[in-house]
Amino acid sequence: MKRPSSLLVFLSLWSLCSLWFSSSSLAADKPNIVFILTDDQRWDCLSCAGHPFLKTPNIDRIASEGAYFNNAFVSIPLCSPSRACFFTGRYSHANGVINNTAAMGPISHKLDTYPMHLQKAGYETGAIGKFHMGVDDSPRPGFDYWAIFKGQGRYIDCPLNINGTPTPVKGYITDVITDQAVNFIKKDRGGKPFALYVGHKAVHGPYRPADQDKDLFKDDPLPQRPDVKDVDDAGKPALTRKVAPPPKDHPAYGVTDEIIRDQLRCLVSVDRSVGRILDTLKETGQLDNTLVVFSSDNGYLWNEHHLGDKRVAYEESIRIPMVMRYPKLIKPGTRLDPMVLNIDLAPTFIELAGAEPIKDVHGSSLVPLFKGDDSHWRKAALFEYFLEKMYPNVETWQGVRTNDWKYIHYTDLQGMDELYDLKNDPYEMKNVIGEESAKQQLATMKAELAKLLEQTGAPR
Repeated sequence: MKRPSSLLVFLSLWSLCSLWFSSSSLAADKPNIVFILTDDQRWDCLSCAGHPFLKTPNIDRIASEGAYFNNAFVSIPLCSPSRACFFTGRYSHANGVINNTAAMGPISHKLDTYPMHLQKAGYETGAIGKFHMGVDDSPRPGFDYWAIFKGQGRYIDCPLNINGTPTPVKGYITDVITDQAVNFIKKDRGGKPFALYVGHKAVHGPYRPADQDKDLFKDDPLPQRPDVKDVDDAGKPALTRKVAPPPKDHPAYGVTDEIIRDQLRCLVSVDRSVGRILDTLKETGQLDNTLVVFSSDNGYLWNEHHLGDKRVAYEESIRIPMVMRYPKLIKPGTRLDPMVLNIDLAPTFIELAGAEPIKDVHGSSLVPLFKGDDSHWRKAALFEYFLEKMYPNVETWQGVRTNDWKYIHYTDLQGMDELYDLKNDPYEMKNVIGEESAKQQLATMKAELAKLLEQTGAPR
């Protein structure tokens, strides 16, 4: 039998090594991405955000070992539209998902999303938990693994649609979602990178904390921002006008202390979930090659300006928590002040994955901020909301916010716009739109709003 030549043996070994290094390089150059999203979580509901008694050590770990965003916002403060913005990097007026109705389901099947682009770039993609664009739970394009519940879901024994098959599930939904996420992360992919979306039911109502958390915080005094005692309703005519009441038991005009405590209790189980995900990434040797992102789909009012829920343009509604960990790019303990939006995540993921960009994207990749360069970052941001007939207390509005000012324009209400000096009035208690001293600033903000509307192709 003729023995292979030394040259042939060398070439064979070189070929095998090249394949190994190619696979290793793919995993090293393209980080895994784990995007964890809660529902209705205020930006200040984290211990790293200064909450007086809520402890979130695992989410805090992401911030301490990565970046904490001091000024993170959603471009639209409503569940389904905000999620579409996260996934597309485009404003609601452009992507078409403008409310929470069932009609948004068919639209969501046609969106151009970052998972579709990552999938084409060699990623294995997964979606687990709450997707919530319409009530449709059927798989969307761009996902290799799909384990999503219908609409709002429920906290106990919530069925999942697993890759197109309705599947009964037992247990507390946060734990079920976490089990699914852990199993996805543990899968052997032979060096192929993955992108996982983890959407929590928490902390959306009707609230059901885990049994072990149901009595937490019952004796802790709840914090109150000064605008809870805002009595200058004359400066907010859009809120004080007479309209039909919202649906029965809806928190549009305020929430109880027990609702606030239940939201915090539900967050405790979410923090445990984050801990399990981080532990699994470490156990599988993938933690430091994974971009871990934690955020919320919108904020929530706890009786500020006599309001509950979200939808309005005030800070408690549009501001969200956001922390990220990826040690290859983000220095531990980073604190970022520039205004970032939900539309910035999709272009960030796409740049890090080396994927083809989404066409006509409105957001910007966060990568320059991680490198310390904010020289070309936005100085003003556009926000929007579209009237839902079931919730007539909040009319359609378009707004623009800078570091120091906010202008709110109600498109269908005459003489009810609002202007706030955020530097001197961070709680938005005094509408200065009619003051002579603010006349020039109002003109500047109107011009900025017009420019942003034109740049994003928004209706005027």
